[in-house]
Amino acid sequence: MERSGGCTRITVMKLSFHGGARTVTGANYLLQTGKTKILIDCGLIQGCNFCEKQNWEPFPYNPAEIEAVLITHSHIDHIGRLPKLYKDGFRGTIYSTPPCREAGELALFDSDHILAQEAERFKKPILYSEEDVNGLTKLWRGIEYYKDIKVQGLKINFYNAGHILGSASILVEDGQTNVVFSGDLGNSPAPLLGNKDPLPAADYCLIESVYGDRRHEASRKRREILEDVIEETVKAGGVLIIPAFAMERTQELLKELNDLIEGGRIPPLPVFLDSPLAIKLTAVYKKYQSYLKEPADFDFPGLKMTLTTAESKAINDVPPPKIIIAGSGMSHGGRILHHEKRYLSDPKSTLLVIGYQADGSLGRQLLDGAKTVNIHSEEITVHCRIKNIPGYSAHADQPQLLNWLKPRRRRLKKVFVVQGEEAASNILAQKIKDELAVASAVPAIKMTAVL
Repeated sequence: MERSGGCTRITVMKLSFHGGARTVTGANYLLQTGKTKILIDCGLIQGCNFCEKQNWEPFPYNPAEIEAVLITHSHIDHIGRLPKLYKDGFRGTIYSTPPCREAGELALFDSDHILAQEAERFKKPILYSEEDVNGLTKLWRGIEYYKDIKVQGLKINFYNAGHILGSASILVEDGQTNVVFSGDLGNSPAPLLGNKDPLPAADYCLIESVYGDRRHEASRKRREILEDVIEETVKAGGVLIIPAFAMERTQELLKELNDLIEGGRIPPLPVFLDSPLAIKLTAVYKKYQSYLKEPADFDFPGLKMTLTTAESKAINDVPPPKIIIAGSGMSHGGRILHHEKRYLSDPKSTLLVIGYQADGSLGRQLLDGAKTVNIHSEEITVHCRIKNIPGYSAHADQPQLLNWLKPRRRRLKKVFVVQGEEAASNILAQKIKDELAVASAVPAIKMTAVL
């Protein structure tokens, strides 16, 4: 409450959507009170490219006025513009869970060379420098789940979102209004993380909607499909190439492969983890075993982690059958492009898609059945098999999203559906109205709501 001219008035929160609205990537939400301005996430806008041109546009707010940034998780589409925020004047505090902080730093440094290539392609200056990342990391604090943070009259708590290691849904309270930012919600129960936390008491909620229009396959079925794909590729004498997101999807896949090999379900064969970032992040998973539902060992016979360029090139000398797991997950860049360039035209080989593919990305083109694709300015004919296991998604599907909201439906005043393609967001928003009787909206970019 504030007093003005002898009268008591109720303070309000203002929430503005500067990314992640009617699109999956670029999550960036500004929450203002009469005392402070904070951001929730500051992600890279991605689509056909790892980094789209919009990322070079000035922020629609003054970064120097932002007191704190709350980070839901360490994927680049949630943290990728943090160094630019620092470059443009931000000197507040960044909060996330400790593993999110550690993984986020690795991801930001790893993106540097890809961003430099995109800048050259767009004839733009570099988005930020390594010095900006170094400066940023000095402002970043690790906070455990359920530990109160106070920022100018706001109380903040992180809850387990079950999406990737250290991912969080964030509750912000000002004493009158509670608003929850879901971040990306996990496909529970996740093999490594188990179940996400229930939605805390909320008046308003921002909920992701990547799979707001569909239902996943059962996890048991996904393992059976993986086993079948491996057996088919081995029988054909080909190569199984898997574009994998460096965090969570890769570690889940390693666990599945280990279980299949140890259980005698697939024959022993060479498996290459050809992603320096995924290798480093797997070490983070080993360090933060307490965040997993049970201890996990990500090593098994036949697995080789190829950290150096020379080791990566040497994969070509190993005859098929073999499995190659490489980044990036949407084939935006990285070592996967070299393997796709080599094997997409091979009818004996298989490309296995196990994660979300943004509209316009190379991964989406392949998933949609493209017969030719452009890689490194070369036209590549696609003759290999293209397989998809959506059940490996680290995102909750429509039933899980609705079930997460349902226990709080009587208190919720409004749900903002974000972080999804517009069609998926609209379908989920309508389901929330019809099945939960809660007001919902799909906000437009730069829209401001008074809470």
